[in-house]
Amino acid sequence: MAFDYKKEYKEFYMPKDKPSIVTVPPMNYIAVRGKGDPNQEDGDYKRAIGLLYGIAFTIKMSKKGDHQIEGYFDYVVPPLEGFWWQDGITGVDYSHKDTFNWISVIRLPDFVTREDFDWAVAEATKKKKEDFSKVEFFTYEEGLCVQCMHIGSYDDEPATVDKMHAYMKEQGCELDITAERMHHEIYLSDARKVAPEKLKTVIRHPIIQMI
Repeated sequence: MAFDYKKEYKEFYMPKDKPSIVTVPPMNYIAVRGKGDPNQEDGDYKRAIGLLYGIAFTIKMSKKGDHQIEGYFDYVVPPLEGFWWQDGITGVDYSHKDTFNWISVIRLPDFVTREDFDWAVAEATKKKKEDFSKVEFFTYEEGLCVQCMHIGSYDDEPATVDKMHAYMKEQGCELDITAERMHHEIYLSDARKVAPEKLKTVIRHPIIQMI
């Protein structure tokens, strides 16, 4: 059976719909950076997602080709994630999506080295005849965070964020969103196939312990 990160690391991918505190270790990702409204048809965000999955599946299917990755095991491609921020704003202003900055990512299995990643970019470029130059190998350590499962529309996230921040303060913590520590979302549902009120999204915010 293929290794499924969502099931094996439930503390990171399947939190309850009540806030909790978690320490997230360093992880490697396939990443594409951009700006603008993620809902824009044929916009940069939608193109970025196509680039991410192009590399993700090139790596996953490498087992069938000449490039054999050391330590490879069969796995389910992890879910799409995103780091979001807006210049001059702490948190997220959902009413001005056109001002979003984002890093769209998919987690890489630990056995994937930077050299394997570079091979996948070259291989995808050759086979798909598409420009993958925006794709990067991205290592990120979130550290101490408050998180919660949000069920519903992305536009309704502020209510869940308010619960997270109230819980955080009860635990003696403060929000620590900075240029390096960002609002983080993990998308467990396909918005093209799931009704907005049933979407499942992990929301995670960086915090610091004050007491």
